[in-house]
Amino acid sequence: MFIVSPSVLACDLANLAAETKKVENAGAQYIHLDVMDGIFVPNMSFAHPVIACLRKTSSIVFDTHLMITKPERFVDDFIKAGADIITVHYEACEDLMGTIKHIKEAGVKAAVAIKPATPASVLFPILRDIDMALVMTVEPGFGGQKMIPATVEKVREIRQYAIDNGIEIDIQVDGGINANNLKLVTEAGANVVVAGSAIFLADDPSQVIAEMKEQAEKYPFGSGVDR
Repeated sequence: MFIVSPSVLACDLANLAAETKKVENAGAQYIHLDVMDGIFVPNMSFAHPVIACLRKTSSIVFDTHLMITKPERFVDDFIKAGADIITVHYEACEDLMGTIKHIKEAGVKAAVAIKPATPASVLFPILRDIDMALVMTVEPGFGGQKMIPATVEKVREIRQYAIDNGIEIDIQVDGGINANNLKLVTEAGANVVVAGSAIFLADDPSQVIAEMKEQAEKYPFGSGVDR
């Protein structure tokens, strides 16, 4: 299933609830919540209290991306805040398997992200243990960046490994994704797409999301991978 997850980094945060409802009505299935601590990434955003407040106004899937050092310290807070998916970074988590287990035992989906410089192969041993792999297609920390083309191959490697080993998993891409380059990541195997500026700054977000879904139908995820 192809899923669009708009990133709130690009929205009007003064009207977060209304902005979330806007993209939900436009056809988004998830909302991507980027949590940044100014340490793991060179920027800061918001934390679990904001997500807890937003949860009271929305039933959309909260796709919560923890770009923070030692995320295991705060997993319980984000679970209580209403996260449906919690993504931790391979590079930031001291007890990765323990954190994955803890998230899933709470009934929340667990995902692991890798930065552009991290090889895809680090995720192979844990693919059966997670619900989603996130390949950052830009350096995490700031919205509005251009996609790094070389990261697409990592999506392909993960999808190929999953196919070869009979693993069903979502693969998410985050950073610089729009209707013009969507074909590259879906053919490589991505089926969950994070887009911020391309959706929230558009005159008609519903049109952008519809175009993305049309592109995904033309170039289904994994269609460029050996089967």
